Amino acid sequence: MSDRQVATKEQRRQIRPLSSMVEENGAIRLSMEMPGVPKDGVELEVEGSELRIHGRRSAPPTSQRYLLRERVEGDFYEVYTLDETVDRGKVEAAMDSGVLTVTLHLREAEKPRKIQITSR
Repeated sequence: MSDRQVATKEQRRQIRPLSSMVEENGAIRLSMEMPGVPKDGVELEVEGSELRIHGRRSAPPTSQRYLLRERVEGDFYEVYTLDETVDRGKVEAAMDSGVLTVTLHLREAEKPRKIQITSR
């Protein structure tokens, strides 16, 4: 087996959840698709300016011979850099139907506010 084949095989073992990030209602919401990963299989941590997400997807035990196997077991690790607009004390996370949603609240001073225009 060539080095190229080994590298390709190893790359296939890496898991990278599909993600999206939106800003709405004074918060940033990060959603990550994690099919087959239980809630207790994910760890979130905020340290300094980093949000770290680590998890593991395990394959169900089976004695069957696979004919096709695209979903593999393995660890994933994502790191996001938080800027000064994020309130690190107000980070929330929820898991529903294989989707992890992390809510990063913005500091009050950073939230957009409407300015009323008056006449003189």
